[in-house]
Amino acid sequence: MRYFLDTEFNGYGGELISLALVPEFGDQEYYAVLPISAEPHGWVQRNVLPYLASVPPGFVSEELPRTAVARQIAHYLAADSEPVIVADWPEDIAHFCNLLVTGPGDIAPVGSLKFEFISSPGFSTAENSRVPHNALHDARALRDFVLAAEA
Repeated sequence: MRYFLDTEFNGYGGELISLALVPEFGDQEYYAVLPISAEPHGWVQRNVLPYLASVPPGFVSEELPRTAVARQIAHYLAADSEPVIVADWPEDIAHFCNLLVTGPGDIAPVGSLKFEFISSPGFSTAENSRVPHNALHDARALRDFVLAAEA
């Protein structure tokens, strides 16, 4: 199954702040917020941080350590033998992959993954999101866009 990915990070090249995976089918979504150690970039402070907790009840929006998030992602994807991670921004894939590395020579037990980068000129997840710059809502917007384009 495909899982639509979105991340928020602390400016260009900055550390990961939040991540969401939204499945192609069903409602078992994943959302995590990570602690940031650097001073938040001004744009991030205004446009991302205020919306980290803008998720439906039942989603954890408190900060979790990176290794805990990596383990949760491995558990989340464990039932799928052929997960495909879909993103429309290359840095989302890079942050996702970097998160899975849990230490020197260590990786979260995710098994095999495939990645699909979708170039979507003219489409903006933030402009089509119910809560712009919230990773969960942006991942939902990406899923809806891709599935509508394929229909």
